[in-house]
Amino acid sequence: MIEQRANFDWMLKELAECVPNVHQVVVLSADGLRIARHGGDPDAADRIAAACAGLQSLASAVATEIPESDGRMNMVIIEVTGGFFYLMAAGKGAYLAVLADQYVDSGLVSHQMRDLVIRIGSHLTSPPRRGGHTV
Repeated sequence: MIEQRANFDWMLKELAECVPNVHQVVVLSADGLRIARHGGDPDAADRIAAACAGLQSLASAVATEIPESDGRMNMVIIEVTGGFFYLMAAGKGAYLAVLADQYVDSGLVSHQMRDLVIRIGSHLTSPPRRGGHTV
């Protein structure tokens, strides 16, 4: 079960402040619900979380086509005009997303995301929901 969101706020803030040009950090469940966020607009964080559910599903589907893959998505990086989007598996049924501008150090953001997942990944489990309730 996911611990209270406030427990992660300072860690997400630390990631954003440690990596220049990061604008928003979102933790989400596999079904696209926002768990925690730092930076940006709460509505934007909800839209990002919802979009990530589809993205991680797509990445997992593509991964099944790679013979040595176990079919799980580890990390997706999308470069768009003006910036980057990062999505990383962060625990059973949970993901970490980062939005950054075009000047971000991609290696640094990936490294900091991995460090954060190592530190809090075991606390970021989101059991599947049925009928609006966790199972």
